Amino acid sequence: MGSGEALEGRRLILCSTLLCTFGALSHSFANPIAIASEFADMPALRGKDYGKTKMKFPDYTETQSGLQYKDLRVGDGPAPKLGETVVVDWDGYTIGYYGRIFEARNKTKGGSFEGDDKDFFKFKLGSKKVIPAFEEAVAGMASGGIRRIIVPPELGYPDNDFNKLGPRPMTFSGQRALDFVLKNQGLIDKTLLFDIELLKIVPN
Repeated sequence: MGSGEALEGRRLILCSTLLCTFGALSHSFANPIAIASEFADMPALRGKDYGKTKMKFPDYTETQSGLQYKDLRVGDGPAPKLGETVVVDWDGYTIGYYGRIFEARNKTKGGSFEGDDKDFFKFKLGSKKVIPAFEEAVAGMASGGIRRIIVPPELGYPDNDFNKLGPRPMTFSGQRALDFVLKNQGLIDKTLLFDIELLKIVPN
């Protein structure tokens, strides 16, 4: 076989290889659904612990619901009753995912220096307008107290949506940080941490 024929043979092999590669890529791009199916969301895994043991904090008290709490400061005022409106300050962290803060406590609230509570978060106890963990925690506090709670997903935001129940982050960056964790379909821990300060009880 001459050198010219050998060169031509190598060219044919190279062209065939390129055509096969191009064909395979074209098929893949033409079937994005087939590719995506490999990474499709599996509803059966949503909200599960993925076999991971639930974290227990030895210096916290755990209730029957699974809420864990610790009083950073015990209040010296009255305890709220069902139907009363409570005014609270709070902060929140995605403790299961890098401990990112999504709401800060003791921040400037509307520039009011007159002691007005209109910019603090308030809700009526027993109204089911807040996540179960938040209501359970506040119901066991006294005015002036600060309680830290560890919230498992089942006691947090329903359907992983903070728009359905309070408390809701007040800033866009806080909403984005919380939403990233709640809506993430990867295998990340959605456990949250809240610090709650009971500022005031408004009688009926």
